[in-house]
Amino acid sequence: MKQELRQVSLPVEGMSCAACVAKVEKALRNLPGVEKVVVNLATGKAVVNYAPERATIPAMVETIGKLGYQVPEEEVYLTVRGMECAACAAKVEKALKALSGVIEVSVSLPAETARVKFYSGAIDKGRLKEEIKALGYEATEKLTGQEALDREREARQREIRRQARNMWVAWPLALLVMLGMFRNVWIFPYFVPPFLSNTLVLWLLTTPVVFIPGWQFFINSWNGLKRGVTDMNLLYATGIGAAYTIATINALWPQAGFGGKGATFFESAALLTAFIVLGRYLEALTRGRTSEAIRKLMGLQARTARVLRDGVELEIAADEVAIGDIVIVRPGESIPVDGEVIEGYSAVDESMLTGESIPVEKRPGDRVIGATINKTGAFKFRATRVGSGTVLAQIIKMVENAQATKAPIQKLADFVAGHFIAAIHVLALLVFFFWFFFGFDRFFIPTSRFILSPYSLAEIGVFGFALLLSVTTLVISCPCALGLATPSAMMAGTGKGAENGILFKGADAVEATAKLQAVVFDKTGTLTKGEPAVTDILTLPGFERREVLRLAASAEKNSEHPLGEAIVRAAGIEGVPLAEVADFEAVPGKGIEARVDGRPVLLGNRRLLEERGLAIDGLLPLAEKLEEEGKTAMFLAVDGRAAGVIGVADTLKEYAAEAVKRLKQMGIEVAMLTGDNRRTAAAIARQVGIERVLAEVLPQDKAGEVKKLQEQGVRVAMVGDGINDAPALAQAEVGIALGGGTDVAKETGDIILIKDDIRDVVKAIEIGRATMRKVRQNLFWSFVYNSLGIPIAAGILYPFTGLLVSPELAAFFMAMSSVSVTLNTLLLKRFRPSWSDA
Repeated sequence: MKQELRQVSLPVEGMSCAACVAKVEKALRNLPGVEKVVVNLATGKAVVNYAPERATIPAMVETIGKLGYQVPEEEVYLTVRGMECAACAAKVEKALKALSGVIEVSVSLPAETARVKFYSGAIDKGRLKEEIKALGYEATEKLTGQEALDREREARQREIRRQARNMWVAWPLALLVMLGMFRNVWIFPYFVPPFLSNTLVLWLLTTPVVFIPGWQFFINSWNGLKRGVTDMNLLYATGIGAAYTIATINALWPQAGFGGKGATFFESAALLTAFIVLGRYLEALTRGRTSEAIRKLMGLQARTARVLRDGVELEIAADEVAIGDIVIVRPGESIPVDGEVIEGYSAVDESMLTGESIPVEKRPGDRVIGATINKTGAFKFRATRVGSGTVLAQIIKMVENAQATKAPIQKLADFVAGHFIAAIHVLALLVFFFWFFFGFDRFFIPTSRFILSPYSLAEIGVFGFALLLSVTTLVISCPCALGLATPSAMMAGTGKGAENGILFKGADAVEATAKLQAVVFDKTGTLTKGEPAVTDILTLPGFERREVLRLAASAEKNSEHPLGEAIVRAAGIEGVPLAEVADFEAVPGKGIEARVDGRPVLLGNRRLLEERGLAIDGLLPLAEKLEEEGKTAMFLAVDGRAAGVIGVADTLKEYAAEAVKRLKQMGIEVAMLTGDNRRTAAAIARQVGIERVLAEVLPQDKAGEVKKLQEQGVRVAMVGDGINDAPALAQAEVGIALGGGTDVAKETGDIILIKDDIRDVVKAIEIGRATMRKVRQNLFWSFVYNSLGIPIAAGILYPFTGLLVSPELAAFFMAMSSVSVTLNTLLLKRFRPSWSDA
């Protein structure tokens, strides 16, 4: 029989001539299973007819790659609605991975997102969506911005309304069925009419419960089974279907041999459905709240903007603002896009993006970030970034991407959840056979009953008894809690980070951050401000401090040397007026000389003054004191005699010492890495409280120093500016780029800190640890719940206690287990890292 052929059109990059075409055609034609190959240079595509049983797309791509060409990869984010448990996510993953041309799939249940990487041309986005829809779920390409927010809210409200309608059907009827079944017990005979206990009436009441609210489970199970995949719906459908079918047979044909009239347990089918629907309703209410941080960020986006075009003030939609537009912002308004202030003065509240509660002053030349709130004055700014290029859009994209990734700790949970359904069905069968063939005769107690139920099990017979335990085993098991444990906590953790201006690039970064044992700081620009500043002005008798600063700054005002600029800045800060300068001359490697107000001035290192024959003995002790502190000493001489020493140094950032102290309290070793000489490095380290100093390290050797620490078995984070520190950031378990500011998307590193505040390193580690605590709590609860719940449901305690868990109580426990995981995760919203308002 002839094999059915498939055709694929692969884009090939790098071909430049007919010889390239011939080479690709020949190589592909030699692959087993390839029947026909046509390569077109103009379109840059290879059309291949092949037998899928013998040839694969990855083999074709590998062959093309070996020739020196590339088949481009594409990535798409899809929103998948309707997934209810980890097995649903596993089902979608399995179905998409089975498609030819798909490279990698990651499905996040709480984020309702599927990230799919595939070869361009091998498969299209439409085919991916069709496959998901065929499983019974909704699939759309992930939207961004306000449209995504509106669509998500609408979908969530629709699901809440659907499950609420199901509850209105299930609960009133299920309660009537329960009253009918228990009519002869306790006080019920006084007010429950006799007809309600009639088996035919109970059947009529139960049937709509099973086939209206419960129908969703049968449909979803069938959609999965058609493609050879299973999920929680199959557990529900099997449990409800078995209880209802046997109860119906025993009600209508009591002589059929399935337990007779005593085994018409309609209340199990009805209450089982009602409790599962209640669980679905509660999940729909709570699940969306773990991703609240993203929705909060999206909600910050301004809807409108006021722009000046051709001298006319216009109000337009924020997404219509173009780069270069002049935007007007008034007090209390949200800034629509990113830009640079050109006119006016104000204070802007940036807390929603950076977590910084104090408004930031903005003057001409300062940058403003879209979605922040203008507090006091009015100003105009020139738009520099719009649409998906704004800081807010980049932050949202980065957080969404992080929430679509999986942490290493999740692998075990995913493996268990993926194989859970089949294992539970096998276990339920074993439970049935055990109690039917052996356990009932040996252990059955006629007076036994269900927990929290006065209902006696004496009349249900061996078949009914074995079936009830089997159904209870099916229903009590819950891979949902297991599947939600990690991703829901990761969503909450990355959201909490975003609220504090800390962007985790993936769930793996959160997990790695929680395990850190050492933090290595780059010195320049990380612990220090990265620009020299005047720290000391020391004078000899006969000279005043302010006069020394005036003369030095005046002499340096035309200088471009960083140390000279630092002195001029210091004079500006202190309000010292500068004098006219004449005869300015730079002395290479030594300093400068000039005339200020007609007075000769020398400013530079000691060699400059010594060469001019000036006595500097009085300045040397002052200079040595400054140099011991890691500062550069600049000698000043006026009118031919020594006047004073100015200390210039790269100053520590605010809160650096505070952050280092907190890291040590957390049990984390702190080190400093710098290219500076040992004396300067040691001086900075002393000020900040760091004992371990790695000095005189060239930029290219920084990664090697990090590796040396790792070889000692230490898990290391490297904190740098993300530019010359890139190799070291990549080498460390966690690379932290400090002060990402407005270029968050371009930064190297696993964590991007928006603010230039070193305390955010501490916050990142605290958030990572708090998130992983929640993950461990959730996983512990999930494993303990299933480890205890399943054996108890199977009747392991029955021989000793005579008590059993009913199917409906099992359904309640199952619903509560996944809801409890979500509620526990939501407690993370209350977590406050150090120095935080968010």
